[in-house]
Amino acid sequence: MSSSSSLKSSLPNTPKGVKGLLASSLIVASMTMLSRILGLARDVVIATLFGAGSQADAFFVAFKIPNFLRRLFAEGAFNQAFVPVLAEISEQDNQQLLKLMISKVAGSLLLVLTIITVIAVVAAPVLALVFAPGFAGDSDKLGLTADMLRITFPYLLLISMTGFFGSLLNYSKRFAIPALTPVLLNLSLIAAALWVAPQMTVPVMALAWGVLAAGILQLALQLPFVAQLGLLVRPRVGFSDARVKQVMKLMLPALFGVSVAQINLLLDTVLASLLQSGSVSWLYYSDRLMELPLGVFGIAIATVILPGLSQRHASKSPQAFSNTLDWALRMVILIGVPAAIALGLLAEPLIATLFHYGAMGDRDVLFSAASLRAYAFGLLFFMLIKVLAPGYFARHDIKTPVRIGIWAMASNMLLNLLLVWQFAHVGLAMATSLSALLNAALLGIGLYRKKIWQPQSGWLVFSLRVLISNIALIGVIYITFEPAQTWLMWGMWQRIEQLAIVVVLGALAYSCGLFLSGLRPKHIQGPK
Repeated sequence: MSSSSSLKSSLPNTPKGVKGLLASSLIVASMTMLSRILGLARDVVIATLFGAGSQADAFFVAFKIPNFLRRLFAEGAFNQAFVPVLAEISEQDNQQLLKLMISKVAGSLLLVLTIITVIAVVAAPVLALVFAPGFAGDSDKLGLTADMLRITFPYLLLISMTGFFGSLLNYSKRFAIPALTPVLLNLSLIAAALWVAPQMTVPVMALAWGVLAAGILQLALQLPFVAQLGLLVRPRVGFSDARVKQVMKLMLPALFGVSVAQINLLLDTVLASLLQSGSVSWLYYSDRLMELPLGVFGIAIATVILPGLSQRHASKSPQAFSNTLDWALRMVILIGVPAAIALGLLAEPLIATLFHYGAMGDRDVLFSAASLRAYAFGLLFFMLIKVLAPGYFARHDIKTPVRIGIWAMASNMLLNLLLVWQFAHVGLAMATSLSALLNAALLGIGLYRKKIWQPQSGWLVFSLRVLISNIALIGVIYITFEPAQTWLMWGMWQRIEQLAIVVVLGALAYSCGLFLSGLRPKHIQGPK
């Protein structure tokens, strides 16, 4: 096949041959599930070797800063701004124009990231103090954080370029490789913790080098697949180009509109650094468990619908646009509600089974479980934000989600101050969940009032099916539930066995509830 024909086939302009949204979501979810499972294995290793002490706190801050900016910049704002512009150009069926735009966006992005990275590496001590002001009283902890930040921050450049190439693959309906790429981060950190750390004077520094190595590997994995599409072009700086300006114009305000939840989580880390030692780690471990369903399903659905929404807007198909959003909302509720219930009711068993080994003590398990329960309350709202925000960005409406995002972030700051002194790190988690509720509600109401999203028939029946099935799930959890102290006394294999029983029985109860109430695969297949 020629490069020209390959490129043309990689940019779908018509629905012909395009898989249903459910099938595409399952591809992304399955790849992401593998990554998240390895991510949990990674965190088990880190918890066992480093626990929730000062060194773990230092690493989590040094890793969270570039990782936060990656989510904000590459996966969040950039992706939401770049894909709609890509959809417009692909509608013109001009391959030369498309390649030129990709080249100039890539070059401009690379230059900006290089400048940011150099500044951050030089100013690492200042960044460490800004994002973890509570470390100021511990010079060793602050210095360790700054040293690791110099190593981890270039990860932002590497993974952002990975995200850029991943957006090309996602738009071309090649979802598997971008979804699989995070596996390399988890494998790299596991290898660093198990084999490199014992060889180092300061063992935790091995984790920082593992992050940097992962960035290189992740970028290298994407390139051959982008080349197969004929889209691997030489980067060129092009800030004066109209399309680059359009992407930048959409991206800058989108930093707030799509990534408010991530900003709020980072604020949690900043305030947690002011609390007792271990607070940063407790929030980290609970956030990691909350990220499992959010990443596997919420982000998978959002990844799949964004190209479709952008194409439907470009081709002026408002009903198809609305139907895609409606399907996404149903899928989020179908998965998000039982996931939130399970995380909330099984907080201690989950934390104990995964992390209660080595340096991770009983107290760490109980404190992490408490913040997990608070995050679980907001899980559904985090997932809704992921699928509602693209409804605006695909239409080039930046102002509305930015305005809503600012309100949500302001409410999070206020709630943090109100709750942190009474409930410590748990208050920070609850404040984030409540602000996510506000964010999701305002996004949904806005789409409904503008008639961008018009609910299809069957919502009442669908809601009753989900309600009945979740009641069955709750019943199974309570029947098989054991007190937290029992889980702490059990050994690893006893915990794993009991948790597996609860999870399998709960999943069966929920699935049977859906089936007996009349839900069938055809009801959730999604638009073609």
